[in-house]
Amino acid sequence: MSTSMLDTTEGVEAALARLVGFYEHLSLESLAQLGAVYAPGAQFKDPFNEVVGHAAILAIFEHMFVQVDTPRFVVLESVGQGQQAFLTWEFRFRMKRLVSGEQCIRGATHVRFDTQGRVVVHRDYWDAAEELYEKLPLLGGFMRMLRRASQR
Repeated sequence: MSTSMLDTTEGVEAALARLVGFYEHLSLESLAQLGAVYAPGAQFKDPFNEVVGHAAILAIFEHMFVQVDTPRFVVLESVGQGQQAFLTWEFRFRMKRLVSGEQCIRGATHVRFDTQGRVVVHRDYWDAAEELYEKLPLLGGFMRMLRRASQR
């Protein structure tokens, strides 16, 4: 009987370390390593996208590099158990227009690995209204007003 990479605690930790390393060193050049981290039919979902497969996931990352300057992820915490992991992170970047200075989006990711330790399901959780829209001129003021009104 063959065993999978994830049958051991070390295997889960290795898969998680590879994923964290991929995100913390993400660049246009490192996108070529996507296939070592994600399974061919991987599902990816965040507040703006829901896609399946390497080509679609790659397109999301490539688009990110077009939209913002100096994007980088800082993984704050991660925990893995079985074939799943949960990470909290900060996404730091500079907008190309509208807002100056470094911006930060805080969020969390739930992933599930296949038996080879590649991601098969990736789901990001973050509040687009609070973390992004409120930081934009004009729209930000409106979003903050809506939030205050809903808290009354």
